[in-house]
Amino acid sequence: MMRGMGNMQKMMKQMQKMQKDMQKAQEELADKQIEGTAGGGMVTVVVNGQKEIIEVNIKEEVVDPEDIEMLQDLVMAATNDALKKIEELTNETMGQFTKGLNIPGLM
Repeated sequence: MMRGMGNMQKMMKQMQKMQKDMQKAQEELADKQIEGTAGGGMVTVVVNGQKEIIEVNIKEEVVDPEDIEMLQDLVMAATNDALKKIEELTNETMGQFTKGLNIPGLM
């Protein structure tokens, strides 16, 4: 009976370490800045790890009052590119903690 308690304590320590590591990884992700581009770099959108847009850059030669729809499409494409990249980075970073785990209800 005592042997089982030792294993349980060891498992709890491992879970606490994993929880701290996950929290640290989430904090590091929040500090990341990911850039998405469209139109060959004519429009650039920067998002942070919390998926908030923190910067939008539009090259001067893109601004054509006659074709505002194209500019809107480029901003949307650059934003989606940046969000896709941060999602991939998040999955890659946080996925390391769930490798090999099969906990019903968690996955």
